[in-house]
Amino acid sequence: MPVAQKSAISFALVHIPVELFLATQDNDIHFNQLTGDMKRVRYRKTDGAGHELKNEDIVRGFQYEKDRYVIVTDDDIEKIKTEKDKSIDILLFTDLSSIPTVYFNKSYYCVSGKGSEKAFELLQRAMKDTGKVAIGKTVIGTKETMLALVPEKDGILLQTLYFHDEIREIPKERAHPPLDKQELEMATRLIGSMESPFEPEKYHDEYQMRLKAMIEDKIEGKEVVAAKPVKSGNVIDLMDALKASLEQNKPKKSRPSQRKAG
Repeated sequence: MPVAQKSAISFALVHIPVELFLATQDNDIHFNQLTGDMKRVRYRKTDGAGHELKNEDIVRGFQYEKDRYVIVTDDDIEKIKTEKDKSIDILLFTDLSSIPTVYFNKSYYCVSGKGSEKAFELLQRAMKDTGKVAIGKTVIGTKETMLALVPEKDGILLQTLYFHDEIREIPKERAHPPLDKQELEMATRLIGSMESPFEPEKYHDEYQMRLKAMIEDKIEGKEVVAAKPVKSGNVIDLMDALKASLEQNKPKKSRPSQRKAG
């Protein structure tokens, strides 16, 4: 697994070199665009006169007026980075529950760098023992980002966060209709009947599995078979729906084994 970025956790007078690794990957099936006679659709980079360009012919520019640009190089970007930008600058420690879920973006494994194993272990253990996460800032690529360092069983997870001005407001105000006590009690019972530890390894992208099987069938010249329709409960009344759901989630009684007469 390639290192996404080398950095260092910095707070007070503490400096801990670390390496960041992407924690997730894209497993989706991707398609190519084709013409009717099975030729790949190609996208070419061209200038205003239609001349095809190579990557080395292209520079990064910012338009500040109509048809006027200023060129920005990688060196320019590196020069304006401060030491804080090159490190993970811890601003505060807080409870994970205090961060609204909408702020979470991308996950990285944060791994200790060479020679920083003890300091890294100390920080991870202290955060875990106090039940706190660290909130900080860093620059990843060309973008500054807020982040949370979350202590995990096997190390520290770096979770990038959106800035406040990147979060959109809820499009409309939610209604708060009055709730019936019996309905609320039954909904609570239904939740209790479905309570179980989350075991992520049990779940898989079933749609991607069906998509892959369909592609394999087409390669073999087999006919694509339509998926069987899934029956949905057309229960309109909320109480009826809750009762039916509770009945469906009742644990099945095991039948007593029948002893054979001797």
